Amino acid sequence: MTHWSFQPKGPAFQADADYVVVGSGAGGAAAASQLARGGASVAVVEAGPWRDPEDYPSSMFGTMRDMMDSWGSLLAKGRAFWPVVQARLVGGTTVINSAIVVRTPGDIFDLWQKERGFGGDELAQRYWKAQDEIEKELHVSLVPKDSHGLSNLYAKQSAIKLGFHDHDMKRSVKDCLGTGFCLQGCKKERKQSTNLNYIPEVMERGGHVVSCAPVRKIVFEERRAIGVSGRFVHPQTRKKGSSFFIRARKGVVVAASATHSPALLQRSGLRAPEVGAYFRAHPGAGVFGLYDEPIDMNSGATQGWSSTFFREQKGMKLETLSLPLELVASRLSGGGTTLMERVQRYRHLAMWVVAVRTEATGRVDANPFTGAPSVRFNPTKYDLLRFREGAHAVAQMHVEQGAREIIPGVAGMPYSIRPDEIDKILDVPLEQRCWTGILSHLFGGCVMGADDLNSVCDPHGKVHGCSGLYIADASAIPTTLGVNPQHTIMALGKVVAEDILNGH
Repeated sequence: MTHWSFQPKGPAFQADADYVVVGSGAGGAAAASQLARGGASVAVVEAGPWRDPEDYPSSMFGTMRDMMDSWGSLLAKGRAFWPVVQARLVGGTTVINSAIVVRTPGDIFDLWQKERGFGGDELAQRYWKAQDEIEKELHVSLVPKDSHGLSNLYAKQSAIKLGFHDHDMKRSVKDCLGTGFCLQGCKKERKQSTNLNYIPEVMERGGHVVSCAPVRKIVFEERRAIGVSGRFVHPQTRKKGSSFFIRARKGVVVAASATHSPALLQRSGLRAPEVGAYFRAHPGAGVFGLYDEPIDMNSGATQGWSSTFFREQKGMKLETLSLPLELVASRLSGGGTTLMERVQRYRHLAMWVVAVRTEATGRVDANPFTGAPSVRFNPTKYDLLRFREGAHAVAQMHVEQGAREIIPGVAGMPYSIRPDEIDKILDVPLEQRCWTGILSHLFGGCVMGADDLNSVCDPHGKVHGCSGLYIADASAIPTTLGVNPQHTIMALGKVVAEDILNGH
């Protein structure tokens, strides 16, 4: 087993393997472990550093500094600027998300068949088989009752009262302690992020991990991918170290994320208009409820309840989300003593969220000067209508549970409204600038499809027009899902790796 990290300036660093996997998150780690199980030698190349759980920061400031991509500064540009949430370390975003596991809905495979010419029952069975394996390997289980916390419990109770279908949330967390540190990384090693399982397995099977190594380009001989190149970057000073070249004897598997994978292909000379196209997301917005009794939302699972009641008809998902104090302070308007007075109510706040299955498609392009991904994304009026209806549904839940004030976080509305005023949310203009939104659950940019005229790779992940180059992450997913995507991304990674081993 070998792990190479930052190399100071000096002779170029070189290594080789049968397959080079770019990225160590959900898709990359799942693909790498499957390739290693098939007897292939694998080198996983990760832009960020390796961090053991005992070294995770305790504050959100530290998380943004040490574990997120460029301090979380990537913004989707549209009629407003919405942050794009992604990590940058071994394990990728699996380290800082809530590890929510939802099997790919059956209607998604029918949608892919209709829109992209692949899918159907055969593919569904392959994904579900892979997800069965993942659930065993990553200790997927229900959130323990002792780890719910009041925020999750109240959301569940109010949804039942309102008749919203909800389900008991499953997560890849072994014996959750409910410490509320999912977003900062689980120091207790209960969350099964890929740096704790699939990546170590690759190393145990003779593979390599190269960290602090952002890949600049895929290297080609004619149209065959033969490796990747770049320059090491120090995880703290951000100073550049030596250059590196990791040779791939059999192929390069790109799993750098829905933003970085298309940008990498573009930097490497793949300039077809389909590269970077069809970018999609589930943007989310939160609504606070202020309660008389302490909620202490960071006591309990960060996310321990969700509802897909509105998934098919309205394209919305409702869920809890507990934020640390630093992020809550940034969401409460005002300054000086006004802000401090509002922050003092932190223990009495519960934040519940609507995530919208948008119909809008955006685009990712490599910045012509830096090469970094640049994202354009504008929700449609119908998407914003879903935002508005979802925020109103969340406010209804708070009212049903006895919140004394609702804090909608919407421009043009009062800072807080009374329970009998929540219908004012339905009058919010359908303007993106009114909402404090973030982009998570990212899809597309290198989408799969049977037709090379509107896709980047085929249904097996093989990039059209290239030899030895594959996509195995969220960038290949051609539509939104309406559910948390990590389970689908991991299944996709496994299925693509199986197809590579079988010669597709």
